[in-house]
Amino acid sequence: MATNIAGRRIGGLYFSGTELRDLLVAWLALGAAFTLFFVGGSAGIDRIVAAGVVLPLLVGLLTAGVAFLLHEIAHKVVAVRYDQVAEFRADNGMLFLAVASSLLGFIFAAPGAVHHRGRLTAGQHGRIALAGPVVNLLLMLVFLPVLYAGTLVGSDVVALVGERGIAINVFLAAFNLVPYGPLDGKTVLNWSRGVWAATFVPSVLLTVLLVFVLGLGFGGPF
Repeated sequence: MATNIAGRRIGGLYFSGTELRDLLVAWLALGAAFTLFFVGGSAGIDRIVAAGVVLPLLVGLLTAGVAFLLHEIAHKVVAVRYDQVAEFRADNGMLFLAVASSLLGFIFAAPGAVHHRGRLTAGQHGRIALAGPVVNLLLMLVFLPVLYAGTLVGSDVVALVGERGIAINVFLAAFNLVPYGPLDGKTVLNWSRGVWAATFVPSVLLTVLLVFVLGLGFGGPF
């Protein structure tokens, strides 16, 4: 039997029961997917098990999960500001793909989208789309002091939260700004090539440097 979740108002925004359920499912799925990705997929599951499963998953929920939640809520906030009816809907097929790909050692993270309806200009569409990646870039800065604190006190777990928070947020910003299909980048590019380039290029360069060259987030106990 399906569980009905009551809608509620949080921070001035109304979330329907269906939307809260979809956000929860996507948060859990992405937290698990990025946890698997950073240990190298199925080959690293023994590291997760050895760490007790709960702590590795908690790190995933605090990093990838929070990055996803605030990305989608940013879209909703800006859409509502433009008098739109806006709700997040999970894409269960894409969530399955995210987890399945992470088991193979890579990740494709497109868990769903905030759908909104109403008349909008290209600029308004563009700003709604841009809000998510911009929040991810700001979150990257938020996780910097977490990394510093973990290093300062010698806590591998806290440092890992900082590392993965930085790596995941810069990756999500770059990925979502790719101007293809339903991703945010196509909408931003249609609005302003200058704004798109000013956000996409630094995001890609940072992702390549931090994630693929320095391997940020791949160290630690799990």
